[in-house]
Amino acid sequence: MIKLDKKQLAGRIEEITILLTNELSVVETDGEIAVVNKAHEILSEMAYYKENPADLKFVAVPNDKLGRKSVVCILRGKKGNSNKTVILNGHLDTVGISDYGALSHLANQPYALTEKFKEISHTLSKETQADLATGDYLFGRGIFDMKTGNAINIALVEAIANDLENFEGNLIYAGVCDEEANSAGMLSVVPELVKIRDENQFNYLGFIATDYMTSQYEGDENKYVYVGSVGKLMPSFFVVGKETHVGEAFNGLDSNHIAANITEHINMNVDYCDVVDGEVTLPPITLRSRDLKPEYSVQTAQTTSLFFNYATHSSTPDEVMQKMLDASQMVFEKTVRHLNDQYHRYCELSGRETVPLPWQARTISFQELYQRVKLEIGEQLDVMLAELSEALLKDETIDARDFALKQVEFVHKQWSDREPIVIVYFSPPYYPHIHVEGKTDVEKNMIQAVEQAVSETETDYNIVYKKFFPYIADMSYAAAPRDPGIIATLKGNTPGFNVKYDLPLTEMADLNLPVLNIGPFGKDAHQFTERLEKNYSFKVAPELVYRTISNLLQG
Repeated sequence: MIKLDKKQLAGRIEEITILLTNELSVVETDGEIAVVNKAHEILSEMAYYKENPADLKFVAVPNDKLGRKSVVCILRGKKGNSNKTVILNGHLDTVGISDYGALSHLANQPYALTEKFKEISHTLSKETQADLATGDYLFGRGIFDMKTGNAINIALVEAIANDLENFEGNLIYAGVCDEEANSAGMLSVVPELVKIRDENQFNYLGFIATDYMTSQYEGDENKYVYVGSVGKLMPSFFVVGKETHVGEAFNGLDSNHIAANITEHINMNVDYCDVVDGEVTLPPITLRSRDLKPEYSVQTAQTTSLFFNYATHSSTPDEVMQKMLDASQMVFEKTVRHLNDQYHRYCELSGRETVPLPWQARTISFQELYQRVKLEIGEQLDVMLAELSEALLKDETIDARDFALKQVEFVHKQWSDREPIVIVYFSPPYYPHIHVEGKTDVEKNMIQAVEQAVSETETDYNIVYKKFFPYIADMSYAAAPRDPGIIATLKGNTPGFNVKYDLPLTEMADLNLPVLNIGPFGKDAHQFTERLEKNYSFKVAPELVYRTISNLLQG
């Protein structure tokens, strides 16, 4: 294990942090290219990459309208001839800066912004004021999420490169774009990682991210290391009702009513939380709910769309699909009963004879809808879907979510059955959860390496292990489900898969790596008071990362 100068390393991490933060790299802007260029520039100044230029490269995002790219470098130890390799990862993009208002010009200037906040501290929260007073925090967009994490990786590559004769094993660092939107950077880097592994006959031992880490509750003084990552699905509902004039309300079935009841049942319902080893996902929450009537009129809505953010620790796409089908059917039946009850009361008040309403609750998956329609019209369905896709792909304003919805809507319109129904499908994106259980040697080594790193690091901080990094992150793409049935359910129920939205599922499953997050500490990610605590971030986190790398390579 190389002995590092901790003070010198901390200073260099702060220096690189400022250089990267100074590059305003809001997602889906040209700034993403500028910050990747800056990271590449810093790395290219190293003697190692001047002597080995092929080990430093850009990886382009295919067919990207902005021409975005990621930076990937390889560092080869000279002690022995080990093929053991550890991957380091960080994203270089950030969310926007509109929340800074009149201070937007300082959003990427940490020292100046921190001084400005001192001048206006009376306008900030008491907790923010207290952190300012310590002098141990720096403010700025992306300094916490996650320019400092990248600075840790780059500084460690620099430090190790200065003593490669005593370094046994290899490092790969991938600084990627687009994490805050669609993970296009990571998804384009995954096949490159497989290619690098195969060309060099590397033995990948694990994937270490340095994304941010923060308090889990008010007054929380713990610092966290996450072995594993949460997953995400977007179960979606295309609700078809029966339109009617509002003056004849009981002659129709309001799709908004059904959708509202689906939301009422699923939204923030902890019955849909995954609990693994005492760690609990957040419950599902709506990310969109809207009817699809294009104009205002006194006709009720025929169709409504909604989708949920659904976090996973253990539930697979096929399991989530079944849960959502069951939930939708139950809610639909309850809605029909409620309407019949209300109609009965209305008829009693009006002195009319009650006749049961004709509605039948029905719920199917998109895959089943597609199969039913194809039975009716045959191969022509695929021809029409291809034509629709070609037309939609020409419109850059249509994102992957809207693309999927338009596919569902189109297929349903080709069906002869016009009765009310709920169609359940998945909207992009999909992030697999990664549960590092210790069942394989690779997983055991990862767990042991980080446990040893924590025990060896002298610090006053209380460091706590968690099984799942709780925020959606690129590290989820270091693995994928291998069960063909699970993948078939995912693909078959994600309209536009392999057209508008794609995942390198084969390469992800091929990597199949345990993941770990050891990040800098700070507060208020994605808020204008986003800030980084310097002591832990520049001194403790880097040591934990380095010791984990060393333990993995020596294991």
